[in-house]
Amino acid sequence: MSYASIFAPGLFAGKVVVVTGGGSGIGRCVAHELASLGARVALLGRKVDKLHKVADEIAQDCATSGGSASTHVCDIRHEDAVRSTVAAIVAQHGAIDGLVNNAGGQYMTPLESISAKGWEAVVNTNLTGGFLMARECYTQSMAKHGGAIVNIVADMWGSMPGMGHSGAARAGMVSLTETAAAEWAGAGVRVNAVAPGYIASSGMDHYPPEAGPMLRAMAKTVPLGRFGTEAETAAGIVFLLSPAAAFISGSTLRIDGARPQVRMGWPMTVASAKTQTRASIAPFDGFHRATTPQVFAAPAQASPESK
Repeated sequence: MSYASIFAPGLFAGKVVVVTGGGSGIGRCVAHELASLGARVALLGRKVDKLHKVADEIAQDCATSGGSASTHVCDIRHEDAVRSTVAAIVAQHGAIDGLVNNAGGQYMTPLESISAKGWEAVVNTNLTGGFLMARECYTQSMAKHGGAIVNIVADMWGSMPGMGHSGAARAGMVSLTETAAAEWAGAGVRVNAVAPGYIASSGMDHYPPEAGPMLRAMAKTVPLGRFGTEAETAAGIVFLLSPAAAFISGSTLRIDGARPQVRMGWPMTVASAKTQTRASIAPFDGFHRATTPQVFAAPAQASPESK
């Protein structure tokens, strides 16, 4: 099987796109789609085994598309590491045409329990690291050749109770996106953001087991009545990197099923299971290697011997 992208084959032929956090989740999915469209993807992350696994998948799946993947171990929170890693990518590939600032992470805790160290760890991962990656891709390549940057943020409209450190960092990234779009436009660089809402991704497997019931109930708060897919998120990212988005910069594309529009005092109508089969809102599952997060997997049936 191969990635079922809605975009034209060869759309990114010859283009080099850096994907941070490319070893899992949305980053892995968007790397697969870009490679299926002919891109040379530079996978970046902290765990070499995850990066190599995705690179091997891409090598198997993209033999005929011309796409490929290289791996680069880097902790984006460290300035020197980011600078040297981007330099290595430029040396290997010649230029950087696109950057998907996808790496991120957070943990659930109320504000009063967040230590300064915990706050800094989340902000450095979700904001500072993204800034460093964007700055280095710009100064080392895009300032001369142009390019497109897509920063991955989150549904932080209306706040993020339980993850205030992440909400603050993501809001900062939206502002950074708008500023970079203005400052770098003269060099032919577009900068946008994508804000995924509730997406069924492997990142959910990192939450504690006790969060399971809450996660499973979250779909009931989405007007479209379901979680989004990794492929639906990747499609938005790929569009913003593509020539079709040539006049879009400084914008944030929300992929959230209208979740932020839910208002207290206004009766919410949630799409039923039958309605969700309509072509206009049916889930798009273009990623042939997607896996269901464990929290949504059907419970294993007990064997007769265990009863």
